[in-house]
Parts: sequence; structure tokens; C-alpha cells
Amino acid sequence: MSQAILWGCLLRFTQSALQAAPFIFTGLCITGLLHRLMGHQHTRRLFGSNTVASLFQSWLIGMLLPGCSLGVIPIVKQLRRSGIAVGTIFAFALSSPLFDPLSMLYGLTLSKPITIIAFAFCSLVVVTISGSIFDWLFPNTEVAVEEPPATPYGIKRLLAVLVVMARETVSGTAGLILCGLVGAAALSLALPPSSLGSSMGHDNPYSPLLMTAIAIPAYATPMTAMGQLGSMFQHGNSVGAAFILLIFGAGMNLGLLTWMLLNYGWKKSLVWFGLMLLIVIGFSYGIERPLYPTDIEPSDHTHAFDIYCQPFHANSPPVAGYPVEIWRRIKLETQLHEMVGAAFLAGLTCLGLILKCLDRRWVIETWLHRQPALAANTKPLKWDIVVPGPVLAMVGLLTIIAGSIVGCFTYYPDPAETLEELNLAKTEALSAALSGNAEHALHWIPICESWNRRLQVGAYLRHGRLSDYHRMKARVFADKLEFLEHAVGEGDRDEAKEYVVAASAAYSRLRAAYSEDL
Repeated sequence: MSQAILWGCLLRFTQSALQAAPFIFTGLCITGLLHRLMGHQHTRRLFGSNTVASLFQSWLIGMLLPGCSLGVIPIVKQLRRSGIAVGTIFAFALSSPLFDPLSMLYGLTLSKPITIIAFAFCSLVVVTISGSIFDWLFPNTEVAVEEPPATPYGIKRLLAVLVVMARETVSGTAGLILCGLVGAAALSLALPPSSLGSSMGHDNPYSPLLMTAIAIPAYATPMTAMGQLGSMFQHGNSVGAAFILLIFGAGMNLGLLTWMLLNYGWKKSLVWFGLMLLIVIGFSYGIERPLYPTDIEPSDHTHAFDIYCQPFHANSPPVAGYPVEIWRRIKLETQLHEMVGAAFLAGLTCLGLILKCLDRRWVIETWLHRQPALAANTKPLKWDIVVPGPVLAMVGLLTIIAGSIVGCFTYYPDPAETLEELNLAKTEALSAALSGNAEHALHWIPICESWNRRLQVGAYLRHGRLSDYHRMKARVFADKLEFLEHAVGEGDRDEAKEYVVAASAAYSRLRAAYSEDL
């Protein structure tokens, strides 16, 4: 196996881990709230179990809470400990990574809004049908676990949540998450660089099947999956393959499948997985024609799936060497919230390891669960109000949801601010393309495409609409950027110069449209 493949596998592993970090941290927070504050009984009441209504409840909760397919792993473990049936657990596990406020808004501007709404409705139908059939075939999948000991009111309850989070990071959860990351990295071993560029055409009847094979071991955050869906709609790719990418690429990974296998055995795991494959693939072929955008001219090539392929060409290694190139890419591509999430996870892991070492002499839970001795004549203070744990847990969950909604306005700034950022990225990309610095240009062109998408979402978020005129201007600019990317990648300097001029003119028209007409 060549060095390019091994180093490329390491890069894909690291990229996936950093992208997942903030979602894993959020998943640990939710797990701690459910375990220490909500408790098993109230968790079952919130999610339901073993009914059609419980499937809808779990789907709706999953849609509201931000998450990814790796971040839901500690949550599904907690749901199982709370005595919830498998169908209900996976209704949540599959819906939480698909949509959140950030990705839903992003999706509504990708194509016709009805397409994303239809995808959301189809995901509900998928989890309802598969969950109902599975719960009917295996009606007794709830696990009876004793309620955790009550923690005294006050600071100890909050510390108990932190302890649960820390212990999860050094438990079997870490191994399952590692399984999911290894699956995503191993996928690049089988896919040469840019090998999926022309494989998902609308006229290719095997596109959904090929996407199924790719999406199951792949890992994608909700925003990444939505970005790929946008590229597929823009290029006139298969709508069925896009649906499978969303359900399996964003909603599933090898870590989740491993958890299912370890806890429920081969028979139940195969039945559930078979039901999912049958229903999702069936839906993908059923929605292909009704949802296909007829106003799009199909393209024979896309870079949307390059993140699943091997990043390095064996015959053209980086000039500075693979370790330096990997470090350069990580520094350039890692966003602030990913770095913060990784730092929080590192802190929790250190705390978890310390607690494991202390367990030999002193178990912190013994102290946390010890009730304070109160004197007979002690009276509660006037403002010393005891808030029930489930109430605190619901406040915490609602705070997470509110935070993700507020984050929408941060991630999708006002169009005027976005245009300034887009102008800076455009200047870097076009200047590099003119000077022949292909590496620099190929780094900044995707950033331009990202700001172009965020411009549309920011306008939609603040004005509640996005006209066909504004969509067209953004699409023209995106097309010119893509043509420029192809020319730079192929080393055609003359063609690249032509598209630099075209992209610059398209940006000017885009800026005028979004500055004056909104």
C-alpha cells in the first residue's frame, strides 16, 4: 500500500474527527442531562416507547436537537438504559443527524423548498414504517435498568452531569465513535482521487445503489450532507441518490451498526438493517422523477464527493511531504467551533481518565449521592427554591435548541457582511488562479462557494423569501467558480484566465442584486 493512500486515510480520519467534535460534545451534554436530571422514568415519558406515537415523538425531538451520527451514540446508549424500545431509539438516532435549524435553513435554499420538505417527510415515513415493523416482529426489546441514585439538590447535581459526560468519553462510547471514524477513513482506501465525479447521474439507474454502498461507511455532518445535496441538485444528479446520501451518509455510520450488533445480536440487527435498506432504496427510486428539478441542465462532473475519496495522487506527492501537507490542510480547513469542540472533548477525556485512576481509592459518585445531614431546626432560606431534575433537564435541552437557532444568525450573517467575506475569498481565489498558484486557488474556490451558499441562506433567514432572480445570480456565480476550478485543476492557464474574468463579472452582478433588490 502506497504512502499516499496511508497518509490520505489519516487525513480523512482527522478531518472527520474534527468535524464531529462539537456534535459529540453536544451528544454528551444531552446524555448527562437525561441520565442525572431527567432519569429513566421521565426519559421514557419524553420519548415514548413501542408505539407509533413514540416513533413520531423521537423523530421530532431528533429534528430539533443538533447532532450527527457519531454524536447520537452516547444518547442511544442512554435511551436503551432508560428502557426504550429499539424502534423508538433508532427513530431518534436516524432523524437527529439529518436536520437541525442550521442545515434545514441551508436546505430550503438549495432547490425548490418542496424537495427538502419532502425529504424530511420521507425520513419520518422511513422511521415510522421500519420502526413499527421491527417493534411488531420483536415486541420486547426494552431493557429493565434500575433508576440511578438521586443526587442532592445544588451544585452536586451539576457536577454529576459533568461526571457522566467525562465517564462516557473513556467508556465503550469512545470505541464506537472510533469505529465510525475508522469506517469513514477506510472508505478512502477503496476510492481513488475524484473517482466519484461522474457516478451519480440522473440517467444512471444504479446511482442509488452505488450511493448506498458509499454512504453507509461514510461520515457526514448535517451541513456537509446538505452542501453535497446542493451540489447534486445544481448538477442535475440523481435525486434518489441524494436522498440515500442524507439518510445513510448523515444518519448512519459503522459505530451505530456495531452498537446495534453488540446489544441486540445478529438476527435483530440484520432484520432492522434489511428493513432500512428495503424502505430507503424503495423511496429513492420512487421520488426520482417527481422531485427531479427540470429547470437544471445536467452536468457530467461534480466535486461534491471528493471528501470520501483518497485526497492524494500517488504520482504527485506534496512538495513539503505528507505530514506538512496534512497539518497545512487541517489548519486551513478547521473551523472555530470544531476547534472548540475538540478542546472540550480533550478536557472531558482527561477528566474521565483522572476519575478512572481515582476509582481505585475513591469513587466520586459515592460522594455525589451522599445526602447532607440536616439539623432538626434548620429552615430553608426564602429564596432556596428546589427545582425538580426533569425541569432542569428540559431547560437544558431547550437551551441547546435555542442556541442552535441563535447560531443560525451567526453562521449566516447579514448579506452585506457576507458579501464582504465573499469578496475577500473571491479576490484570493481569482488572484491565485491568474498567477498560476493552483494549490492556493483550489483552497479558496470552495470557500467562495460556501460563502455564496451562506449569502442565500442569510437573505432567506432575514427576509423570509429568496426570489428566482437572486437564486439565478448565485447559481451563475457558482457555475463560473466550478468552471474555474476545473480549468485550474487541469492546468489550463488560458482557460483559467477566461473564467477568472467571467467569475469576476458574475460576482459583480451578484453583489448588485443582493445589495439593492432585497
